[in-house]
Amino acid sequence: MRAATIILASTFAATSAWAEDVPYTIDGEAFTGYWAEAADPKGLVVIVHDWDGMTDYERQRADMLAEMGYNAFALDMFGNDTPTDTVDHRRAATGALYQDRERMRALLQAGVEQARERSSVDEMVVKGYCFGGAVALEMARSDMGDLARGYATFHGGLNTPEGQSWNGDEPPLLVLHGGADTSITMQDVATLATELEESGNTYTIEVYSNAPHAFTVFGSDRYQERADAASWEAFSQFLGDQLQG
Repeated sequence: MRAATIILASTFAATSAWAEDVPYTIDGEAFTGYWAEAADPKGLVVIVHDWDGMTDYERQRADMLAEMGYNAFALDMFGNDTPTDTVDHRRAATGALYQDRERMRALLQAGVEQARERSSVDEMVVKGYCFGGAVALEMARSDMGDLARGYATFHGGLNTPEGQSWNGDEPPLLVLHGGADTSITMQDVATLATELEESGNTYTIEVYSNAPHAFTVFGSDRYQERADAASWEAFSQFLGDQLQG
């Protein structure tokens, strides 16, 4: 189990109260999320991780959101005993959930419940990175969709699985995508846009030129500062529009 981390209020000046790792169980299986609390929260943001699991990257993003005045919870879709060290491990972990959408939704719901139990504010936005983006869209299409005020994906999976569709009643969507992404292509973006147009959804898609897949991941060889900054600004505006405090 990951060690708990306590961050004192002084770390975030007057904008964050505290943060910690959050162990929780689902049907006897151990998971670890991360909670970052704002001193005077304007809303709640739930973060769904990339295919490498809940890591310090999600913790850092949660801390950034707390500094901006939002409570944030990074949930865990894999569990403590799921290996993610290798590409094969990650493909297995994500593939299992792509093939079992019922389990994906159950894990997502359990994580959202953890967030809502801790938050003093109910209005919520859900965001996801790569694999987590696909999970965020899964929630938007599901019976849980109206729990959030909006959904955002950063270089996220965009395909609508067989048997699912958009009905036009989902909350607003924000899709932030790299133009040079070869994992999730511009054709995937166009297909989603067509689906959303036909169903009458409210959505915004931003494409950043020459940005590869995973362009927001700090310290990676795919990180692109310009696209990261622009996408964070767009997401910040989205939060302001959807979470009125």
